Amino acid sequence: MGLEELGARLNDRGYKNWLKAAQCLRLLRDGLHPFTDQHMRAFHRELLDGNPLLRRPCQASCRPRGTELSYPCRMCSEWQKVILSHHNQHNATVHWDNCSPPQWRKDHWELAKAYMPRGQGKKTTAGECDASALLNLINYCKRFQPVDLKCVREVIRYRNELMHSCEFHVLDEWMRHYQAALKKLLRQFSHVPQIATVGLQIEEMLITDLSICVSGLDRTDSALVDGLECDTVSQWETSAGTISQWEAELLQERLQELLHAATHEDDGATKTRDTEQLKSLGGFLQANTDLAERFSAELQTINSLEAKD
Repeated sequence: MGLEELGARLNDRGYKNWLKAAQCLRLLRDGLHPFTDQHMRAFHRELLDGNPLLRRPCQASCRPRGTELSYPCRMCSEWQKVILSHHNQHNATVHWDNCSPPQWRKDHWELAKAYMPRGQGKKTTAGECDASALLNLINYCKRFQPVDLKCVREVIRYRNELMHSCEFHVLDEWMRHYQAALKKLLRQFSHVPQIATVGLQIEEMLITDLSICVSGLDRTDSALVDGLECDTVSQWETSAGTISQWEAELLQERLQELLHAATHEDDGATKTRDTEQLKSLGGFLQANTDLAERFSAELQTINSLEAKD
């Protein structure tokens, strides 16, 4: 299971902070799933009720490319106008290729993806989208007024700093500001039961010490949990298994995001940045034997991409 290597990573305070902060985003995502899905379903229904033209099928199998939806049929052009009219940013850059325009009249989540960052094309439900996608949806779609968008944008900024960190390491001061930003955001949704529950889970995560002890290694300053010493190594191993799963899922999400960008992004500057971050993540995985084994297929893909450059 690679407990020794996992233990070494988690005894690095900066990495532990990174892992906890990223896990908080996953918890936030879980709370936002039902909330955003419910609102977009209602929004979609309201649009259809208010504009009969939106109910008609696409006439030309319209397919966008990147941020362009060129020569849409009359029906998709109407959808495009409606989407832009409900966008919070004037002259917004919309990743139209997130969407399947012929599905706009039937699928509320195809509508939602027009307000999200790139790379959402294969996501067919709210449950498949990460916190960044859902926060951007709330930020850009007028349906979610009167949410304080400053709080939303602040968490998006921290999320981007976290995910774009090549060191997988954040300082305690950063964590304090991040925690404050999350609390401000969660207060916006205190009336939503699922998000209120997630808020408590996030608070617990932020104060949890993820350091672990493994058989044959000295116990660290985390040998006390809530003032009680763990009495068996098996308890630590169970905890380590859970943490290891979180870590793997977080790294997998980041890998998929960067691999998608490296193979689909056309913007030269953006692609260069994402490629560099992918190399950095590959180096981190390669330096940890347990992670290199777990992500061997992804590392092969990274190596093949580097060979093409």
